[in-house]
Amino acid sequence: MMFGKTTKFLVAATVIAGLTTAALAKEKVYKWKLATTWGPTLSPFIDAPKNMAKMVEEMSNGRLLIRVDASNKHKAAFGILDMVKGGQYDMGHSASYYWKGKDINTLPFTTMPFGMTAPEQYAWFYYGGGLDLMQKVYKKHKVLSFPGGNTGNQMGGWFRKEIKSLDDLKGLKMRIPGFAGEIMNKLGMTVTNIPSGELYTSLERGTIDALEWVGPGMDIKMGFHKVAPYYYTGWHEPGTELQFLVNQRKFNKLPDDLKAILVTAIRVSAYDMYAQNYAMSANAWAKMGKDYPNIKVKTFPKEVMDAMKRTNKELLVEKTKGQPLLKEILDSQSAFQKKAREWTKMSDYLYLKDNLE
Repeated sequence: MMFGKTTKFLVAATVIAGLTTAALAKEKVYKWKLATTWGPTLSPFIDAPKNMAKMVEEMSNGRLLIRVDASNKHKAAFGILDMVKGGQYDMGHSASYYWKGKDINTLPFTTMPFGMTAPEQYAWFYYGGGLDLMQKVYKKHKVLSFPGGNTGNQMGGWFRKEIKSLDDLKGLKMRIPGFAGEIMNKLGMTVTNIPSGELYTSLERGTIDALEWVGPGMDIKMGFHKVAPYYYTGWHEPGTELQFLVNQRKFNKLPDDLKAILVTAIRVSAYDMYAQNYAMSANAWAKMGKDYPNIKVKTFPKEVMDAMKRTNKELLVEKTKGQPLLKEILDSQSAFQKKAREWTKMSDYLYLKDNLE
């Protein structure tokens, strides 16, 4: 099955959705469970799997029911891959770069520093071979992986003190996951990853000195600005894609029409999360300057940005040594980004450049 070609799924799901309940009354009902990395109120992350489950139930006329368990229920925010692989859960919703310690090849499917924007990345996934590469990586884990919702360009983080030079980074403790965390570690920071529910407390108590989360729409509700007023623009996660994980064995047992419905609902809910998060950030950004005058929006100094870019290139060379599959994925992303970026500059960049007030 080529997951990048989903037109037939969309058609099949539409047809099935139109069937009467009576005609399906004798069909088997499949009851699944989905575990998320996120807490029960962490919108829009938690909304993506909930919306997906609702669409699946409606389109299948109740033949496939998916219960969504937030992290407060299963108590394993960073155990989603293992639970889906092991069959404790049929599905999961998380982020691929959390598994880089288990399998380095999972890293690029979330986002990469200085990488693709969300539209570029969606084009790569569905029309540039990205989705097939992702299935290739996750096959050995006995799961399928699908794009699960994009945050767009994330902000660079909240800092207790202003960063004026490279020396100001040294010794700071920061929550920052993925490849960006490795870059910051090389630049002298102590890097950690902390579940979302513990972020504010860790910052308030001084367990960490800085953290990156997402963007205004999600960050402002967390209250980080009360402790760390310096808010830096992004570089590290230009198109952060979450993921839906599906146990391969359980997926194979579904009838073809339910497979089509599930894959379609996953794709629709993922893009809806991107739109939802964009709206949330636009609304929050409009209020931030007026309601939170203590927030100081900053861009990292050129010295720091240059060091980040240099370190990123050095680490990529280091990481791909002896890792042919990782190199194949990164080369695919780089080639597509180079091609797509020319159109991005021609369309979005020049339009914004000429029309910003």
